[in-house]
Order: sequence, then C-alpha cells, then structure tokens
Amino acid sequence: MLKLRSRTAAARPEPAPPFEGHGPEGAERATFAAGCFWGVEAAFRQINGVLQTAVGYTGGHVPDPSYGRVCRGRTGHAEAVEVWFDPAQVSYAELLRTFWAIHNPTTRNRQGFDFGSQYRSAIFYHDAGQQEAAIASRDAEQQSLRRQIVTQITPASAFYPAEEYHQRYLEKHGRTACAVTVR
Repeated sequence: MLKLRSRTAAARPEPAPPFEGHGPEGAERATFAAGCFWGVEAAFRQINGVLQTAVGYTGGHVPDPSYGRVCRGRTGHAEAVEVWFDPAQVSYAELLRTFWAIHNPTTRNRQGFDFGSQYRSAIFYHDAGQQEAAIASRDAEQQSLRRQIVTQITPASAFYPAEEYHQRYLEKHGRTACAVTVR
C-alpha cells in the first residue's frame, strides 16, 4: 500500500534527486499531467502492468503544496499522476499512448471545463530513455493533429502526493470519469 506523507505547517526544503518515493520492487516510474488528476489516475489504473498510482503535485516551486494552494495557481505545480509499472507487462511507450488518448494536448492550461496552469499537459521524464520516448511519441502524435501540441516534456522533480481524499477518488465515489476531452 502506498504510504503518503503527512502535511505539516512548516515548509520542508525541496528534496534532491533521487526523489522520494519508491514503488514495488522491479517497477519503473512514470509521471504525467493531463488535466484533473482523478480521471488521469483512473485511466492508468485500468492498464495491465500498472502496479501502483498516486495523484499529486509536481513541476512547481513550492515545497509540499496543498490542493488549495495549487488551485490558486501560485505554486507552479501541475495536478499529476505518478505511475509505477512493471516493464515486463507494459511498456513506457504504451503508457505514452494512453496519455495522448485521454486528453487534448493542444490546449494550453486547459482540459475540458478545467482552466489553469495546474491542468497543463506535461510529461515528467525520469531518465534519458523516457525523455527520448516522450519526444518521439509527441512527434508521432503531432502528425495526426492539426493544432500544435503544447505538452511540456520536462525532467521529473519532487512529487508531492495529494491529500488522501484525492487518491483513487473516482473509485471511492463509484465513477469512471470526471472530465470532458475537447479536441
């Protein structure tokens, strides 16, 4: 079971690489932002070979942010999903295909009815292989789209798990989706 850090009133300094968080033994980590993290997490949880997920915040400049602070748009963080997967069962390329399919990568800071930089499209890569694969998949996806892809492809930074009530939110509430993808 994923253990989430508790929040404290005092800010902690930004962790240094390698970033906190360890998944199941032999698993690899991928991190994606594609709008509201509830639906993104639900989509990745349906993939065989995905062993563990967590919703949270990454890509910003404020250590240990809260949902409220992220929503106010002053932390620089995106709502994101950390995916731990078994590479013997599912490839990173397959995860990227899901990423492109579940959101509109051509809308800047918007997914469906959700607006703000926390809803941006981003791939946070954990190594050079993921970076190369993300760029190649973006370039291939662009071939099928008229509008320019605005997805950020950037190195992973500290991932701060969201509050417990956000984890597996749709499952807890008997829902399968939360957003409308407008292409």
